[in-house]
Amino acid sequence: MQKVRVELEKRSYDIIIGNGLIKNSAPIITPFLSQNRVVVITDQNVAPLHLRSFESSLKLVGVSVSSLVLPSGESTKSWKYAIRVVEWILEQKVERNDLVIALGGGVIGDLVGFAAAIVRRGVRFAQIPTSLLAQVDSSIGGKTGINVSFGKNLVGAFHQPVFVLADTEALGTLPDRDFLSGYGEVVKYGLLGDEDFFCWLEENAYALINGNVELRIEAIKRSCQIKARIVENDELEHGDRALLNLGHTFCHALEAVTNYSDILLHGEGVAIGCNLAFDVSTRLGLCSQEVLSRVRDHYKSINIATDISQINGFVGDTERIYDLMAQDKKVVNGVIRFILASDIGKAMVQENVSKDLIIEVLQDSLER
Repeated sequence: MQKVRVELEKRSYDIIIGNGLIKNSAPIITPFLSQNRVVVITDQNVAPLHLRSFESSLKLVGVSVSSLVLPSGESTKSWKYAIRVVEWILEQKVERNDLVIALGGGVIGDLVGFAAAIVRRGVRFAQIPTSLLAQVDSSIGGKTGINVSFGKNLVGAFHQPVFVLADTEALGTLPDRDFLSGYGEVVKYGLLGDEDFFCWLEENAYALINGNVELRIEAIKRSCQIKARIVENDELEHGDRALLNLGHTFCHALEAVTNYSDILLHGEGVAIGCNLAFDVSTRLGLCSQEVLSRVRDHYKSINIATDISQINGFVGDTERIYDLMAQDKKVVNGVIRFILASDIGKAMVQENVSKDLIIEVLQDSLER
């Protein structure tokens, strides 16, 4: 078992990483309980796989568990289900010092965290992410939220969990496509701030993807360490935390234009977005063609999409994609702030990138 500490003064917490943690969660969770009960929200995909073993661990030590199972999929991150979760939490008579647990992927984590943030002006919650993407990204740092018609995560709040429990055993239940989607986020960490980690991934990606537990734990730990250090320095995203959004300005627009459907998974969008960000960086003269080729080659070596043309059934409209990018949370005074890079491991915020250049990059990616 590994631990990564997120140091945020009174809001500090541990990310606990290991194999088989969900079915042995009671010793981790009980020290955080003010009463011998928890409420847990999960979804229809995760519940049959993990809910019973989670409940059994806690019931063995006398902790009662109430659960709510929601539909799976990105469309659940909506006003409709935010209201459902809020009202259910209130029905359970949850108090501020009780513990609400999000058991699932990024959709459940974001939705439940948002509900916990607004019920009684903030109740305690914990993240038990069951997807690789959630374990390395969305469960950490306190960003919560839902999607609206104007874009992804545009309604939300910062609300830090009291702990994150990342069980690598849960990754064995993921479809291959979902695991690779999560790996798209893992690569992002090397690209934005740690070339040594990217080199490590180049050497170990094949074994990691094919089930090596020790390598999976190491990849999650190093991803979490990179994110934790950035969050510690900029909890509310006024500066360097924006670097964690490498690839995301493109990704969120592509997700919106595909209606948050399974046509494009989030990590796939991040992978495409990172490739587009390095393409823009190259055309601006910030980094070399060799760097772009290295990024593209790594994603291709593990069969993750690098271009918009690889989104199945997608009929592109570059103007529509650009308009959605202009709704991004990083827009300041009407200017899109792109996360670009001068090299692998050296990301930066860049403003005043011309619309014509972005449209050109999008069009080339559609035609490649």
